[in-house]
Amino acid sequence: MLVYPSSMDLSSHTLRYLSRQLAVRHREIGTRWRRLPAGRQALLALAHLRCGDTYAQLAAGFGIGIATAFRYIREAIEVLAALAPTLAQAMTTIREKAFVILDGTLLPIDRIAADTPYYSGKHKRHGMNVQVLTDPFGRLLWASPALPGSTHDLTAARQHGIVEALAGAGLKCWADKAYQGAGGTIRVPFRGRRLKRWKRRHNSSHAKIRCLGEQAMATLKGWRLLRKIRCSTNRITDIVKAVLVLHHASS
Repeated sequence: MLVYPSSMDLSSHTLRYLSRQLAVRHREIGTRWRRLPAGRQALLALAHLRCGDTYAQLAAGFGIGIATAFRYIREAIEVLAALAPTLAQAMTTIREKAFVILDGTLLPIDRIAADTPYYSGKHKRHGMNVQVLTDPFGRLLWASPALPGSTHDLTAARQHGIVEALAGAGLKCWADKAYQGAGGTIRVPFRGRRLKRWKRRHNSSHAKIRCLGEQAMATLKGWRLLRKIRCSTNRITDIVKAVLVLHHASS
């Protein structure tokens, strides 16, 4: 296999952050020797998450075995996922915002047609449902654990406790029509074709605010691994958490 130098659109601060976390992990488990030091292992994991490179490609580039590449990447993801805030912890920061934007996204996965629970009728493809909270400027604040793609956005929001958490904090939230009936402090646009003029104006202003949440979706999809996930669905939540931690570390 041919090997060539490449680059990633990430700062050296992100690499140093992950390197420090891995170094702490190595000391905790008493690692004496590894094929790759913490800095190189961090670079390996970032290349997988940011560029979506396969284990075979990364193993050739770093001069290690495929199984070793898999173990090192999985360890890095687990270390990062453990640092991700829960919704209750994230609410400490979210309460300081004037309002938040709630939206759901489908992370595509590699599954066959028989995997019905993962098939989204809305998107016409298999995937995992992830709920995202952003600030008024579209910056990513929190991402939920992943649920099967067939899960409705409102059901997912209730299952994660997002509706109750926002209502308890008395924080206004803008969301799309998928969250109709959520109640609490969640505001949604009016539904229907023949709406009165004031309702159309309301929907127009609502859309201008809510569209800022698409920036957070672009932030997630900027990590190319999340554009087409081919690992076990049990690992996707940890991957999303790892990306969230790296995003906050770099911002």
